[in-house]
Amino acid sequence: MSGNPEQTYRDVVMGRRSIRGYLDKPVPRALIEEVLEMAMRSPTSMNTQPWHFHVITGEPLDAIRRGNTERILAGEPDSREFRRGEPFAGVHRDRQVGVAKQLFGAMGIARDDKEARQDWVLRGFRQFDAPVCVIVTYDKELSGSDDTPFDCGAVTTALVNAAWSRGLGCVINSQGIMQSPVVREHAGIPDNQVIMKAVAMGWPDETFPANAVVSTRKSVEEAARFVGFD
Repeated sequence: MSGNPEQTYRDVVMGRRSIRGYLDKPVPRALIEEVLEMAMRSPTSMNTQPWHFHVITGEPLDAIRRGNTERILAGEPDSREFRRGEPFAGVHRDRQVGVAKQLFGAMGIARDDKEARQDWVLRGFRQFDAPVCVIVTYDKELSGSDDTPFDCGAVTTALVNAAWSRGLGCVINSQGIMQSPVVREHAGIPDNQVIMKAVAMGWPDETFPANAVVSTRKSVEEAARFVGFD
């Protein structure tokens, strides 16, 4: 079994990082099945379990990478299926910019280096060159339900934590599914499912600078209010 069996739950949650650089090493199907089995114990409203996982590797994944990047470079508008909100502003935009600065700093990408910045963006459309991509979808008949995206978010969080506990790294991203016709074709996703998110997965490359980046979190004091406590 991969990973450290001595890890506690706290070790996994507090130690996990988003991984954007991977070893050129296949991930066994049995290990991914184990990770998915653990992830699907996440909470789900009224046990609806709206999620589906399309686990892709090899030539189908390469075809998705090619299609994504070719269409983006050709100026094709994105066709992401899950609804999108307004661009971030205020403190939320500040946090977005902050982690980007951390990543660019780790990778040595200067602010005025347009070529390096574009290459970094294209890595996202290539699923960060990970050996495995997990596309998370949900049943179209549940579109509009508040519980469905909540449940899919919960299972995706459980997925990346379960993977980390077994020595695998992940990064949750949307760039890899921006060109949904490409993803749907090569992943064989049926029309009755909505493409929601992508998770790049593989063995972390410990020499890849961005993998050392730990994004900051606000404190419990900032995030929580306690009512009725002494």
